[in-house]
Amino acid sequence: MREDNKSSVPEWFVKGDHDIDSAQYLFDHKKHTDIIAILIHHGWKLKKTHDLQELVIEVSKIDKTFEIFEDPCINISKYYLDARYPGFPGDYSREEIKKSLEVAKKIIKKIKEAIK
Repeated sequence: MREDNKSSVPEWFVKGDHDIDSAQYLFDHKKHTDIIAILIHHGWKLKKTHDLQELVIEVSKIDKTFEIFEDPCINISKYYLDARYPGFPGDYSREEIKKSLEVAKKIIKKIKEAIK
């Protein structure tokens, strides 16, 4: 990220114009908040983090079946940062994004099952 914040102003506008980035952010945010809800339900003390892998590791301590998502969440976390902040690279292949979305859907399904 740049030291000079003013030089990043155009990048902020570009980021705002990319609807796909905004949609990806909302999707990622949903996963974060759902996992945090499970953790809080089980007595976890809330802390600020954008690292989905960290959250999945925490929820895996409660439910070991979440462990399969720990490694795939590395990529999903970087999409969150790319969609949210300028200065991070954001060139991903369709195949990479497709795989990550499939994992994300499985995580959301697993979260819904864990809440029942």
